[in-house]
Amino acid sequence: MSTPLPLGGTDKAAIMVMLLAEEDASKILSQLTPDELRQLAGTMCGIGEVQPQSIIDAISGFSRSTEGNGIGDHGRVASVRRMLEGAVGEVKTENLMRQIAPDAEGEGQPALGLLRWLDPQIIGEILADEHPQAIAVLLLQLDTEVAAAALAVLPEHLHTPVLHRVARLGPVSRQAITILEQTLNAKIEKLHGSIPLTMGGIKQAAEIINRSHRSVEKRVIPSIGKVDKKLAKELENEMFKFEHLFALDVKMTGVLLREIENDTLILALKGIEAEQREQFFGAMSSRAADGLRDDIEGRGRVKKSDVEQAQKDVVAIAKRLMADGEIIMGDGDEDYV
Repeated sequence: MSTPLPLGGTDKAAIMVMLLAEEDASKILSQLTPDELRQLAGTMCGIGEVQPQSIIDAISGFSRSTEGNGIGDHGRVASVRRMLEGAVGEVKTENLMRQIAPDAEGEGQPALGLLRWLDPQIIGEILADEHPQAIAVLLLQLDTEVAAAALAVLPEHLHTPVLHRVARLGPVSRQAITILEQTLNAKIEKLHGSIPLTMGGIKQAAEIINRSHRSVEKRVIPSIGKVDKKLAKELENEMFKFEHLFALDVKMTGVLLREIENDTLILALKGIEAEQREQFFGAMSSRAADGLRDDIEGRGRVKKSDVEQAQKDVVAIAKRLMADGEIIMGDGDEDYV
């Protein structure tokens, strides 16, 4: 038997969820955001045969009864589907499954699935002459950010009735969803050829570069900068965000902290979860960490724009230190987070 590959955080979470009864797993999944659901469910479908040792690694200290048990691959997609349906309902599950396990689907992408790929401006235009009840149902099938952007495109007189129905909607029959989907299909077919699909973008390009060999970044970013300086800058900003600093070890975090003004650090840490701050506290003395905790707590409410600017300032310092070779992301040389 081959040695199991090291498990990432999402792999471990997926294994732990799959060890639960489907009803219990559904309760956990219902607490996740759409992006978290997509990532976790995709890992559950794609992780393949899970060896016993991987289970032990994922839930270190768990009952010894798990040591001889794996998780079979047979029926995995159907099992994930049932758990998702219990968590987010049948319609959202259909859309999620077409994204994370398209090979398991025997039919083409329906209108509700296609709707997710359209520009919010186009979505708003398609829905503008629909009844507020129908609009509410359709918006609820979208990720929150997309739904909000599409709502903004709709005529203002629709905003109140649509949001009122979103808040009071309750159960919707599958038959009603089918009728709405048929209506959408007819509209999209009528507009075929004139509706652009939203594909690509700064974020997607940055993710590809981040996951590529370090040499790709070194070669591509300067080349793009020669023809489009603004795009190169946007890619750099998207590739290196504040959360990427969580990959620094204690020593590197300490080097970074010595270069940051206290007020900037307070604001930057104010914008992240308490457990994420522990990485930075761990690179300080106990006394300094306690003082910083008090400062953050005592700061009270702060503007989001101030937090974002502080985090950008910290990232700029980190990038300078990286360029000078004073801190290293990942394992060094060709690794990059």
